[in-house]
Amino acid sequence: MERPLARIFDALADPVRHLILELVRAGEQPAGAIVTAVQAITPISQPAVSQHLKVLREAGLLSVRVEGTRRIYALDPTGTRAAQEWLAWLRDPLAPFAQPLDALATEVTRGKRERRAAGDRDARSA
Repeated sequence: MERPLARIFDALADPVRHLILELVRAGEQPAGAIVTAVQAITPISQPAVSQHLKVLREAGLLSVRVEGTRRIYALDPTGTRAAQEWLAWLRDPLAPFAQPLDALATEVTRGKRERRAAGDRDARSA
């Protein structure tokens, strides 16, 4: 597994981070709201929640934007897409080859059809 994916799955290994991702799944959330929601469920300090947010950000699972003095967090589709694509590959490692093979099958069929049509034209002209 390449390093960025390893970082994503390492970040996903913590239950507090799962909770944070579930919170931002509904939409952008300010850091303060995330801290309050996490602290309502588990005894954790504000700096610890900030550290979890940093890990998720560095893994590419969260994005952050600054709005005045607040930091607003949202899911980063790039990180979640990378995780989904790797899991899909794990489930079906030949899937990336499906489309090129479909195209090849189409070309083979077209070639057979053209040869058959050419044979029919030759038979009629003889």
